[in-house]
Amino acid sequence: MPSSSIVIVSKQTVYPQHKSAIKSDLKLSVSDLPMLSCQYIQKGVLLPPPLLSSASLISLFKVSLSKTLCHFPALAGRIGTDNTTGHLYILCNDAGVDLYHAKASHLSAAALLPPPDQDIPAAYRRFFQLDNTLSYAGHQKPLVTVQITELADAVFVGCTMNHAVVDGTSFWNFFNTFAEIARGEGKISRAPDFRRDTVFDSPAVLAFPPGGPSVTFSGDDPLREKIFHFSREAILKLKSRANNTNPIQKPHEVSSAEIMCKQSNDNWAVTNRKSNGKITSVTESKPPTDEISSFQSLCAQLWRSVTRARKLAATKTTTFRMAVNCRHRLEPRLAPLYFGNAIQSIPTVATAGELLANDLSWGADQLHDNVVAHDDATVRRGVKEWESNPRLFPLGNFDGAMITMGSSPRFPMYDNDFGWGRPLAVRSGKANKFDGKISAFPGREGKGSVDLEVVLAPETMAGLENDSEFMQYVS
Repeated sequence: MPSSSIVIVSKQTVYPQHKSAIKSDLKLSVSDLPMLSCQYIQKGVLLPPPLLSSASLISLFKVSLSKTLCHFPALAGRIGTDNTTGHLYILCNDAGVDLYHAKASHLSAAALLPPPDQDIPAAYRRFFQLDNTLSYAGHQKPLVTVQITELADAVFVGCTMNHAVVDGTSFWNFFNTFAEIARGEGKISRAPDFRRDTVFDSPAVLAFPPGGPSVTFSGDDPLREKIFHFSREAILKLKSRANNTNPIQKPHEVSSAEIMCKQSNDNWAVTNRKSNGKITSVTESKPPTDEISSFQSLCAQLWRSVTRARKLAATKTTTFRMAVNCRHRLEPRLAPLYFGNAIQSIPTVATAGELLANDLSWGADQLHDNVVAHDDATVRRGVKEWESNPRLFPLGNFDGAMITMGSSPRFPMYDNDFGWGRPLAVRSGKANKFDGKISAFPGREGKGSVDLEVVLAPETMAGLENDSEFMQYVS
């Protein structure tokens, strides 16, 4: 084995410490089923070195994982299909999850945290299991695998989880609980809610070809991956520009929650939205405090700059797609820790010409209006529309002009101290990556900073790196 290889030392199946407390199987919902053609989620944290031997470290993770599964028994199960009805379920059968122990003594934290002008090291792709695995494979494969990779002076905890079973909210609640238990907390702080009597529960049946679905994007295209960091101050400047205002607030007066998105905006509806994502009319006026959020401002700048870097014809239609959490949009609201997928995708469209001919506020307003419009009625219409035509989620960049924003800077990714220090970085594997796939992470320093993990074709990435309008905000 070459010295530069990542070596798998062991693999073991971990079972919940106690049998599942869920007495019935969990039916996959209207929000879960479309994700069966998506690959498993791969996210993890780079941690400082623990003062533990390898044996003690792996023992800690095994015991902690076993205890965590008691609170998330669905993740120790498998997916099953009822051959009579065609409905799919999470079988809470305590089949267990896989825990891998790997070593990469040739890699250091410094090598994995290169200067900002360099791409993300390819080594991160080796810190996860179940590459290229579609969530439909959860019929046979574990719904979760965890890989603990010991580096020269750090540890990487990589978690791979079935996307038809969890969205980002549920993924990070599991991860946070795993860390909480590992560091010896006697009681978990955020128990998941496994209810299924929601608007997403449906009698609709999603049909599959023999053998299951296929991936909807090519995994062979050349790509570059890079982290762009935006400080709180830079994001405030973007927000001010998008709202055509002066940044009168001092940085210390702005909370992290406000930086990301004012949830109060979700209570104001903009209706009569065309199916292609354009706003045609506003039927309820916005309050004076309703403004384009910081994150929407950042997304608008990215949309403009990537579109420019792609050198699209002025008449070419571009699409910016983002997933929204529906838990707080429904009336009555879902529990904040509802377990499963509770997301819908919002496409916003514009021609390249109109996006670039107008200023930042124009594109930001298109995104903002679509997000604000996504209220209870819109969520329910989306459910009914899917029920009339059940289908898988088409993940990819099919016309060369699409951007897909995933994850969220509001997820508590750095709240993962396993007992010896908070993460040095948050990174992902190779899953679900294609030209135009963006993932948003909180910056390590918090306070409203954001990291964008940007995946683009090499020539587009080069154009983005040379886009002065975009790069002036990058630190």
